[in-house]
Amino acid sequence: MKEIRNIAIIAHVDHGKTTLVDQILKQCQVFRSNQVVRERFLDSNDLERERGITILAKNISIPYKNYKINLIDTPGHSDFGGEVERVLKMADGVLLLVDSFEGPMPQTRFVLEKALSLHLKPIVVINKIDRPDNRPLEVLDEVYDLFIELGADENQLDFPFVYASGRDGWAIKKLDDPRTDLTPLLEKIIKRIPPPKTEEGTVQFQITSLDYNDYVGRIGIGRVFRGTLNKTTPLSIIKRDGSVHSVIIKQLFIFNGLNREEVDEVQAGDICAVVGIEDIDIGDTIADATNPEPLPIISIDEPTISMTFTVNNSPFYGKEGKYVTSRQLRDRLFKELEHNVALKVQEMNTPDSFKVSGRGILHLSILIENMRREGFELQIREPKVIYKEINGKKAEPIEILIVDVPAEYAGKVIELVGQRRGVLVKMENKGTLNTLEFHIPSRGIMGLRTKLLTATSGEAVMHHRFFQYEYFKGPIGTKSNGVLISMDEGPATAYAIDSLQDRGKFFIDPGEVVYRGQIIGEHNKENDIEVNIQRGKKLTNMRASGSDKAIKIVPAIKFTLEEALEYIQDDEMVEVTPKSIRLRKLYLDPNERKRYNLMKLNEED
Repeated sequence: MKEIRNIAIIAHVDHGKTTLVDQILKQCQVFRSNQVVRERFLDSNDLERERGITILAKNISIPYKNYKINLIDTPGHSDFGGEVERVLKMADGVLLLVDSFEGPMPQTRFVLEKALSLHLKPIVVINKIDRPDNRPLEVLDEVYDLFIELGADENQLDFPFVYASGRDGWAIKKLDDPRTDLTPLLEKIIKRIPPPKTEEGTVQFQITSLDYNDYVGRIGIGRVFRGTLNKTTPLSIIKRDGSVHSVIIKQLFIFNGLNREEVDEVQAGDICAVVGIEDIDIGDTIADATNPEPLPIISIDEPTISMTFTVNNSPFYGKEGKYVTSRQLRDRLFKELEHNVALKVQEMNTPDSFKVSGRGILHLSILIENMRREGFELQIREPKVIYKEINGKKAEPIEILIVDVPAEYAGKVIELVGQRRGVLVKMENKGTLNTLEFHIPSRGIMGLRTKLLTATSGEAVMHHRFFQYEYFKGPIGTKSNGVLISMDEGPATAYAIDSLQDRGKFFIDPGEVVYRGQIIGEHNKENDIEVNIQRGKKLTNMRASGSDKAIKIVPAIKFTLEEALEYIQDDEMVEVTPKSIRLRKLYLDPNERKRYNLMKLNEED
């Protein structure tokens, strides 16, 4: 059996993990020479490729000399932090990638903290050395400071490091070394990452991530910690609640390059996938039938945000999507639970509605985006934070928010975040940029990105991750502007939009068909108003000089799915179809809206 090394790549979002893996695959000849290879090969999902982020952790293996390097590419975004935490359990070491200009970022800190707590051996890669504004030596010092801050032991502080360019495919030990290929990095992996520890005893295999296939059902991926996993020997599964029952594995796969290769047995230390166990779940241990011993349970992150998903009941229902019934919506949401462990789905008292809870707006919007691409039509209510009770008091999720902004805008950022109950805890100067760190309630982050970009002329870069639950911080002011609502159905006219431009900003273009009760713009004042957007110009046979002035229309504001979800209030919804994202009022009829608003006022009194 080849020497095995199990290693995970961890980094902040967009520091170049997947691009570096691409180059390692090419240089280790995992691709055939005649194979056409696209960029970021591991980001196989369309959404991953479009957004340039990794959403799902991927397992591959790389042959190098007579070694087999099992490599796990992990997501960098905080909404998928739970996934990173779990897959690190399979590794013996980590490649910590840090951008040579940005240095350690919030997610770098989060993933490194997890890796150090699991006593994994780190190798630091200062990536993107080819950037014109690189500062590798300063960044290396910052990484060292971060290790000390996180309480790394002496062994971990003595970390090996290389400078690299993942895009160009080279790594060097010293800055003046020749820049040829990634051999220095691969040599460091096999020399400095320890081989898997193997104990004597009966088999122990723990599930750390799940895959799903329509033909074979759930596929459990994990590492064999002890003994030999053989599909012919009698086995037991130990569930999270401690219950034990016997199981039979139908197929056993190891990772070979980019493919899965079916085998009869897997030795301790290797990573593999098992097929054929129906009720398999994260953290389950597969052990010997006669002597079932569980491994420590893996914690799964609790959801912090929930949204209500309902079937589409707008006047344009069924015009653009294939799947529009509540049964189809229910089946799809429960199917997602098969592999998306951080997600929770509850059926609500009202028919056709489901409460879906997840790690953050990005986590849930990825699910919605996937559903609309599959042909689903649905409506989503505003995101709500999930509160808990601690010592009899109401508590809410708090996030660590980090904003990088030019020094002249720092005051505006502090003021904006302060209005949302954010507290400044740290301020650092990086060249021309200021890095501000806040503790802010999760509900304060909703809709903040747009406001920050407006206030800083598009210069602010913000990142946030879950910190902890704290006592309720008090009310936060909601958006001060009302909305413009269409009072009729039909195509919007340029004449009507032009004459209403002094009332607010529009979200629609001339010619776009809208329905009664649809939100078509933002009002300049605090109240909502209904407008006639279908009004045409009355034509006469009289012509007067100057009356036929050229119509000048300001371009419409177009929301992304996340922006739309953050924008809506509790009496509004986002209608999502394969072709459109529309904002609408919960009640399309104006009389029903008045009744709803009166009820709300009475409740507040």
